[in-house]
Order: sequence, then C-alpha cells, then structure tokens
Amino acid sequence: MPVIRVTLIEGYEDATLQRLAARLTDAVGATIAAPLDGITVAIEEVRPAGYMRGRRPRTPGAPAAGPAETVRAFLDAVQARDLDAARAWLADGFVMTFPGGHRFTALEELVAWSRSRYRFVRKSYERIEESVGAAGPVVFCQGTLAGEWPDGTPFDGIRFIDRFALVDGRLAEQQVWNDMAEHRPAPAAA
Repeated sequence: MPVIRVTLIEGYEDATLQRLAARLTDAVGATIAAPLDGITVAIEEVRPAGYMRGRRPRTPGAPAAGPAETVRAFLDAVQARDLDAARAWLADGFVMTFPGGHRFTALEELVAWSRSRYRFVRKSYERIEESVGAAGPVVFCQGTLAGEWPDGTPFDGIRFIDRFALVDGRLAEQQVWNDMAEHRPAPAAA
C-alpha cells in the first residue's frame, strides 16, 4: 500500500494540512488501484530554524485559498450584485460562457444581458467538486436555480452546472449550463 511522506516548515493551520493530505490521497487513488484505507499520507513538520535552502532560512508559504471557497465567494458576491467584490476574484482575461454561446468578459455585461431573462436568480448547491490538473484547479458546482421571471412569476428547481477554471488562485473561466430555456415562459403574443 502506498505511503506518501511530505515535509513542510512548521506553521500551517490544521485545515490546510488536512486539505493537503486529502488531495494527496485523492491523487494516489486516481493513479494507483489502491483501496482508500490503504493510502497513507504522513505530513511531517520541521521548525523554521531547522530548515534552510541555498544557505538561507525559509518561512512557510501562505496557504492558497481553496478553489471551491474562491468560487463560492465569487458566486455569492455576484448573486448579491456586489460586482466590486466579485471582480476581486477574477484573473486578467476572465471569460464567462452562458447557454446559447453568450460570452462575457465583464460582469456588467452579464448583468445587462440577464435583465431580459429574469428579475433575480438564486442558486441552491447540491454538490461542489474540485479537481486539480496540470493547468490548475477546476471547480464544478451543481444544483438548482430559483428566482423570478421578468413578469414577476416565480420559478424554482431549474437545474444548473457551472464549471470554473482557476489560474494562480483567480477565476480564469466560467462555463454555465442550465435548463432555464426549457422553463422560460413563451413571449406574450402581440
């Protein structure tokens, strides 16, 4: 059974160590046909005074925000229409693609486009999944939408999936799939 040993400079919070151990376990499980309870991860810490590289003492690097937490912070800010807070999570060149191939590079474009589609929308999350590859983390959010159509009629239970690609801890791309078009009321006859 695989045993993974990692040495870090002392100073990381338990949550960071546990996230690292879980990701290493997942990586091994996805690469080697080993049962989950047969994969061991041991993280050992050394005091900063006992660690040197290039004849210079080092300090621990800052833990990265979890990709799922970054996505949720962004989505919560967009839902609250706090576009300044949402923008803080975006990488240069961020692009959003919505159903029908509608592409936006600015949050204001998305808000303007959505005005003719609904008054507001709220997301309920059933699942948020992370994967990490050579290009960086990817986060999938799955759940349902609820809100009001432009005429004030409520809707709920509309399925959605969002896929986010992150680069250097920032959102680089969002792809959106949902069944909104299947539930949208037909335009009023003229």
